[in-house]
Amino acid sequence: MPLLDEEFVAKIKGLELVSRKIIAGQRKGERRSKRRGQSTEFADYRPYVAGDDLRFLDWNIYGRLDRLFLKLFEEEEDLWLHILIDRSRSMRFGEPDKFLYARRVAAALGTIALQGTDRVRVASFAGGLRPVIGPASGRRQIPRLLDALERLETDDEGTTDLARSCREFAMARRPSGIVVFISDFFDRCGFEGALRYLLSGGSRSEIYLLHVLASEETDPPLSGDLKLLDCEDGLDADVSMSPALLGAYRRKLEAFRGEIRDFAARRGMHYAFAPTAVPFDLLILDHLRRRGLLR
Repeated sequence: MPLLDEEFVAKIKGLELVSRKIIAGQRKGERRSKRRGQSTEFADYRPYVAGDDLRFLDWNIYGRLDRLFLKLFEEEEDLWLHILIDRSRSMRFGEPDKFLYARRVAAALGTIALQGTDRVRVASFAGGLRPVIGPASGRRQIPRLLDALERLETDDEGTTDLARSCREFAMARRPSGIVVFISDFFDRCGFEGALRYLLSGGSRSEIYLLHVLASEETDPPLSGDLKLLDCEDGLDADVSMSPALLGAYRRKLEAFRGEIRDFAARRGMHYAFAPTAVPFDLLILDHLRRRGLLR
């Protein structure tokens, strides 16, 4: 099945990305900025200073006040959307698996951006960062985006290295914009160092963390004596599943989610829990709209 069906594409046709920060684009677009420029949308006045362009003087005000004022206009800019998708082996877990869910999220957000005037860049990561598509802009790039995401595969070798992947993203020259980081955040080395790299782009970037977990992870259907095997590094553990142990697991998982959520909140990032149990269209059309990413 395609990542996005025609019915869903029709539902997102009127949506657009929202940024609550001042984002400086590289070319003019249809998105209003708080910077002052020379579009046709009037914004404000300021006193004339020698050397200003005389074409923007307001002669009506001069006639009333005998003082020179310059008309200011809103600058129109494009918005960049950077999507980072976790393609580590652990993302293949669950039914539906987390990787399919993540690619559908990326496909929807990328399509929303491209059907407007925004610019899109998509990359995937596991042990490091790899480009998927971009930069791209315009409706004609939507089939290219969907095809690239359809063909994207998980990395079946090595382990997750969030820090290296985020460091490579931070070191690459890129415009500021909205960064959507889609992952299960499973890395034995933790997530804090990695997310600090995402913040290195400064206050001009707006960062959304989408935490994808499978139903089998939030509510494991396990019982009895088991040997659990880590799908990435091969480490195993013998466990005897009991109600008490499952309760301890759920508390630990909730604490893990809380750590990411609190880390993000303290640093001005947006955290959204995206369990695969939540229907995909509900995540896009409801949850992310209420989070302020879409309108």
